[in-house]
Amino acid sequence: MEIKNTFLKRILSYFVRGLVLVAPLYVTIIIIGSAVEFLDNIIPINIPISGNQTVYLPGLGVLIIVTSIVLLGFVFSTIIPQSFFNFTESIMRRIPLVSLIYYSIKDLVIAFVGDKKKFNQPVLVTMYKDTGIKKIGFITQTDLSHLHIHDHVAVYMPMSYALSGELFIVPTENVSILDAKSTDVMKMLVSGGVSLKVPPHEEVSDEA
Repeated sequence: MEIKNTFLKRILSYFVRGLVLVAPLYVTIIIIGSAVEFLDNIIPINIPISGNQTVYLPGLGVLIIVTSIVLLGFVFSTIIPQSFFNFTESIMRRIPLVSLIYYSIKDLVIAFVGDKKKFNQPVLVTMYKDTGIKKIGFITQTDLSHLHIHDHVAVYMPMSYALSGELFIVPTENVSILDAKSTDVMKMLVSGGVSLKVPPHEEVSDEA
């Protein structure tokens, strides 16, 4: 009976190890494949080979989109004057709905890939001093004087296992800067604390 239980435990152990290896790889491939398919559908390209037959090359649409974006960035950075771009934006700013959508998306893109990135300063916020409960987030604004708010900062706190979060306006004295990489902190938050970078000397061997 003991031999049988040992055999089942080994089978279960091998299954878990295989699942840990396969599941992340499978989900990653599915997500990347879905993203490529979505971008390819924006510019569907079917290459004719003979008669009425065509062939679909995955990633060709993505390549065209990326190349076009690079060329647009080059043109607007070197050829087209900045004044023209500012003039175009000034017109869009006067259109109510268009202005809301355009600048919201622009600010979001700049926050991740622009010259003035946000979400790069992880902080620890004391939410309730009486209980000592704290939350981790990212400072997005340090100056809120245009809202007549002083001695406070804006902190965005992502939610675990979701592409969403909440914005909190908290007193500066309740915020402590975290000495950690923003990418590591973001992974920790999104994974609900599961994905936590552990120093090599603190790693626990899973061999038992």
